[in-house]
Amino acid sequence: MKIKTKRAYDTPSRADGFRILVDRLWPRGISKEKLSVDLWLKEIAPSDGLRKWFSHDPERWEEFKSHYFEELDANSEAVERILQEAGRRPVTLIFSSKEQELNNASALKEYLEKRMNQAARAA
Repeated sequence: MKIKTKRAYDTPSRADGFRILVDRLWPRGISKEKLSVDLWLKEIAPSDGLRKWFSHDPERWEEFKSHYFEELDANSEAVERILQEAGRRPVTLIFSSKEQELNNASALKEYLEKRMNQAARAA
């Protein structure tokens, strides 16, 4: 199972596999055709309150992840949807933030990889 992240404004490629937009809002200035996503999973994005509080402040990153992971724990249906896709083919989480590392897609990738590792150990 392979999960990657990619900025919405980067060119899609076949290597991306199944492309999932993981932002609550559609990326500005980009058409549906150009973005070329297979699924827009708005409900997997952090809550508006958490997103605004974080505001890409590096000092808040660890606390942001902790709160976001709690939100993801309560959103098992959306999480399972991504894990099912990742079990079939490569998955790329698409995000629009200019911040390449400290963004919701990176946090989500970390969360999903932990879940996959836990499942593999339990098997």
